[in-house]
Amino acid sequence: MTDYLVAALVLLGVLVLGAVGLMVPRLRRPPRPPARPAPPVEEPQRPTGVIVAEPPPARAPDVVTPEVAAPEVVVPEVIEPEVLERPEVVLPPVIERPEPTAGRLVRLRARLSRSQNVFGKGLLGLLSRDHLDEDAWEEIEDSLITADVGVEATREIVDRLRERTRVLGTRTASGLRALLAEELVSALSPELDRSLRTTGATGNPAVILVVGVNGAGKTTTCGKIARVLVADGRSVLLGAADTFRAAAADQLATWGGRVGAEVVRGPEGADPASVAFDAVRRGIDVGVDTVLVDTAGRLQNKIGLMDELGKVKRVVEKHGPVDETLLVLDATTGQNGLEQARVFTEVVDVTGVVLTKLDGTAKGGIVIAVQRKLGIPVKLVGLGEGPDDLAPFDPVQFVDALLGVEPLGTDA
Repeated sequence: MTDYLVAALVLLGVLVLGAVGLMVPRLRRPPRPPARPAPPVEEPQRPTGVIVAEPPPARAPDVVTPEVAAPEVVVPEVIEPEVLERPEVVLPPVIERPEPTAGRLVRLRARLSRSQNVFGKGLLGLLSRDHLDEDAWEEIEDSLITADVGVEATREIVDRLRERTRVLGTRTASGLRALLAEELVSALSPELDRSLRTTGATGNPAVILVVGVNGAGKTTTCGKIARVLVADGRSVLLGAADTFRAAAADQLATWGGRVGAEVVRGPEGADPASVAFDAVRRGIDVGVDTVLVDTAGRLQNKIGLMDELGKVKRVVEKHGPVDETLLVLDATTGQNGLEQARVFTEVVDVTGVVLTKLDGTAKGGIVIAVQRKLGIPVKLVGLGEGPDDLAPFDPVQFVDALLGVEPLGTDA
């Protein structure tokens, strides 16, 4: 009994201590401060005389009605009928009719006016002096040299003119003009054959090689020669053997198309001899009168030029002989052009000279110098940029154009 009483007391003591432990922390916490009242909201005072807009009254929310999607309208695809392409209409090229060559040099007399001013009028002015002393003859000699006649030819002309003037006693302007014209014509060797061989001797086409340095107007002159031949009633085929200039074949094709002449060409950089051979063979097949071959004009070194032109000539001659080899010279280069010309004469057998750009120089005496130094006749002269400004050369008409037809004054 005593044991049960002790156990009950111990249990009661434990319960009392636990209750006290739970109450002590709560008693130690500080009391919460009372809640502060919110400060009153003061309405802002409106300044006197200022009207403040009242806020708009609240609107009721809009009622959004759901959109009803319209039914999709299916548009049927319109299939256009197939349009057949019309074939391109190719118009035939317009074939030009070159003007006849007869009388071109006379008709183009005005183109020599620049040459006439220095070469002709200057000399005639000196010869028209009342007294021709040594100083006057020296001035005449200087004028001829300045006009690119050449030193040797000038001395011969002046010596003969002085002798004839002394013997004949000529003092009139017209008489001196006649004497000067005769001496200039004589210096141009009028006895030389200046005709172009444009028909082959064996029934095959005549073959004409056109040679010259680049820049002298070689390809353009080749096209103009074709017009000269067509104007004289010859049928022509062109061979574009200058394969080192991309524009040369195109340029020649343009010239040929104007007169209806066929052009044989090869790819850029092709063998010039091969193109020339094909051109002559084509000319034989179609039966033309003349095959005109434009050759390359590079002058990097003499040996290369000799090999190239020599090969072209040898290959072409497998069909037959070369009838003409025309050398194109630029008249504006003067005496310097003669050095280039000499190279070509050593390479191929040049039979005639085509002197271009004669209207662009005041030194018409270059014609005399070319024939004197090369021993080759000038057969054609270029007097302008027009397609028909290439004329057969005639010494008498040329000298008459140089000296002009204007009156030189009254006879003394």
